[in-house]
Amino acid sequence: MAPNARLDHRNPLVFDTHELGRRPGALQRLTRTIDAPADLGIQGVIAVPEGAPVELELRLESVMEGVLVTGTARAQAEGECVRCLEPVGLELEADFQELFSYPDADDRGRVIAEPGDDAEDDEDRFFLEDGLFDLEPLLRDAVVLALPMQPVCQEDCPGLCSECGARLADDPDHHHDAVDIRWAALQGLAGSLEDGEKDEMSGADAEAGVDEKQEK
Repeated sequence: MAPNARLDHRNPLVFDTHELGRRPGALQRLTRTIDAPADLGIQGVIAVPEGAPVELELRLESVMEGVLVTGTARAQAEGECVRCLEPVGLELEADFQELFSYPDADDRGRVIAEPGDDAEDDEDRFFLEDGLFDLEPLLRDAVVLALPMQPVCQEDCPGLCSECGARLADDPDHHHDAVDIRWAALQGLAGSLEDGEKDEMSGADAEAGVDEKQEK
């Protein structure tokens, strides 16, 4: 990723590395709790609600090329079960690691005159800006990778009834008497024949009654 235009040090996801210095091997550990930014997760599936607390544990290590950032993010994600559509809550723990390069150094740590000479390489790299780095893009990628693409309320969730939409977990014995479509036509034909026989019998009874009256 090419260097950002400007980073705001007041942004809770922007971190300052000035105290770390540029001496290789120097370490710094940071902890911070932030409010989750909008759209943190897999939209329409499961995500960390905007404003929910996200706990960050970071380890910053100075190396020749820049600052190696290793960390873990913990938060509560919310979504719905893909089988029964019930709400789902998930304890999220996302690990990440990324090198934030000095803007005046190449991938071997050598100082270069103009950063960004190789545009293709810059697109895949993260850069420090005036000793600051923005964790948000890295955090978003880590959270998406840590979340399930198809969350379920329980591993053996039976889902919903395909006929009436009832939640099967609430009624394990739920079922509908199914009629084999191969016999449906025959059942209809049988019903028609029964109705025809009844009509014939009714007609025959009526004729018999008339004959009896005539005989009398």
